[in-house]
Amino acid sequence: MQVGVIAPQGWTGEYDGWPADRAWARTVAVTRQAERLGFESVWLFDHFQTVPDPTDELTFESFTSLAALAALTSRVRLGHIVICNGFRNPALVAKMISTLDVISAGRMDLGIGAGWKRDEWLAYGYGFPETRERLAALEDALEVISRMLAPGRSVHATYDGRYARVEDAINVPKPLQQPRVPIMVGGNGPNVTWRLAARFADELNVDGLWPHELAEALPTIRGRCEEIARDPDSLALSVNIMRERLGGAGAKRQDLLAGYRALGVSRVMTLVRDCADSDEALESFAQDCRAAGADLV
Repeated sequence: MQVGVIAPQGWTGEYDGWPADRAWARTVAVTRQAERLGFESVWLFDHFQTVPDPTDELTFESFTSLAALAALTSRVRLGHIVICNGFRNPALVAKMISTLDVISAGRMDLGIGAGWKRDEWLAYGYGFPETRERLAALEDALEVISRMLAPGRSVHATYDGRYARVEDAINVPKPLQQPRVPIMVGGNGPNVTWRLAARFADELNVDGLWPHELAEALPTIRGRCEEIARDPDSLALSVNIMRERLGGAGAKRQDLLAGYRALGVSRVMTLVRDCADSDEALESFAQDCRAAGADLV
């Protein structure tokens, strides 16, 4: 099991009162520390305003931040946990992620979901469609992105959906990774989201499920693949561990990580509490990951 670190970017209030230049320097420092400590990947949230309530505190935008971090690292994979589909045109997303894959020398993952944080949608002028509509839009977006990222020197993508369309769209440069940048669909919805992951994704990322909850969900996840005659083992499974559930250093945290590993989870990602203020926080987490049998470089 691989382990990823969600770098601090202000969304959870960790940069409350910080000047922007100092905060960005800390984001870079934590990312570089994660790379030195052997973590597999570094992730950013795709949010515009703080959680749970919007405050006048900074939150760094995810795509521009990842572009900078790609140029400042050399080994770790990079990605979003996960982008809100409604915030950007999906063809543009495919173009951006392809460019990022070139910048990073082939280290990008594309995490994508339907989006949920109502205050951001409304504040930034997107409206806030019903859940069913947001999921239908995600399906159209995955069709567009899959066609834009398709292998081949020059692919002209065409798709005409209700919520997204492209016509003879060219996506060059192509990603360096072949056959494409891995797509990770994020969400806990068994009826729609997990079916979309089975159809379009290389990886399903579930949000905050405890190991016993994930164990109960595994037959359904496998079933979503079997419905379309896909080998369930070809869909990787990852878990975003909520920061409040990770706990402090020691046996309890090690047991949690080992529980996911025992279920065959391919990787976990989490924002380590206090890493914005302390180098020791990430070092301690690395020790617990190794003690739990996780794969750190």
